[in-house]
Amino acid sequence: MAAPQSPAGGATTQSPKPASISAIVPVWNGATTLGQCLAPLLTMLGNGEIAEVIVVDDGSTDGSAALAQRCGVRVMPSGGRLGPGGARNIGARDANGDILWFVDADVVVHDDAARVLREVLSTSGAAAVFGAYDEHPPAPNFLSQYKNLVHHYTHVRHPGASETFWAGCGAVTKRAFAAVGGFDAAAYPKPSIEDIELGARLSRRGFVIWLAPALAATHLKVWRLANLLRTDIFGRALPWSRLIRAHGAPPDTLNVSRAERARALVALAFAASVVLAALRFVPPWLPLAAIAAMFAVNAELFGFFRRRRGWLFAVGALLFHQLYYLYATAAYGWSWIERRVPAFLLRRKAVP
Repeated sequence: MAAPQSPAGGATTQSPKPASISAIVPVWNGATTLGQCLAPLLTMLGNGEIAEVIVVDDGSTDGSAALAQRCGVRVMPSGGRLGPGGARNIGARDANGDILWFVDADVVVHDDAARVLREVLSTSGAAAVFGAYDEHPPAPNFLSQYKNLVHHYTHVRHPGASETFWAGCGAVTKRAFAAVGGFDAAAYPKPSIEDIELGARLSRRGFVIWLAPALAATHLKVWRLANLLRTDIFGRALPWSRLIRAHGAPPDTLNVSRAERARALVALAFAASVVLAALRFVPPWLPLAAIAAMFAVNAELFGFFRRRRGWLFAVGALLFHQLYYLYATAAYGWSWIERRVPAFLLRRKAVP
């Protein structure tokens, strides 16, 4: 068959059809933020930048599904409380796009996010890409500002190839997602590290994952001390530690990098020196030296906090960050105990 001819008589070259994007939003009782989440996605849908928006309702009782229906997006029930991983799997199963773009219901992507996503996937050759929160979390309280700024700082400093994945604003090709079997909803029926675990499987199968800070979004979540500690310890640090223990040495990436582990050791030394000085086991100058070391190894983070929110916030945020290092390290230690002393744990569970 002859090649198609241009009006001038030469053979034409047909450009390949661009990959289509399905935005998938899992929601459980997220009516207070879902409308804001969907607004930019609906604009992208209207502009033809994405193929569809799918909201997977995971058993909400607050009208989230009805709100999504009024917005005119595809609404799918999860069929029961599956957790975000299971809900995303439901959406991915029936998605029409070649790229599955996962966006949390309390996340508002920037207006250029679809264009950035498509460009990064094209230029990097990656099978998955994820972005970062921006510097402007709307919740004004200290912990919400701290938590979201730390996320932004961590992701912006590590662009490029990664060994993990983030599903708050992250995409994966449908082919790669199917190849690894999607999210492990059975292991993670509640919000946890289901995205990190998916990234680990993608990496082990040889798929490239790319961290692109330009794929930015605003996080609407309000963090309080109780939900922050519960999420950080039981939803993140402990299961992530177990995952690391199950697969060998920690990856040198993001907040489990070698540099972060060194900072955690400094935080432990600081806490220990304060306790020992209070008990008069060590001289009082030792905690002062530990404080100096703490500020030295965290100078870049402290400077970031200071430039964004001022001196007072920077000091408070850095001190709270030491607490984060302490409970994250404790979680890792507990995962070691679980693997090394299973009989001891079983006996404790058996005690009424």
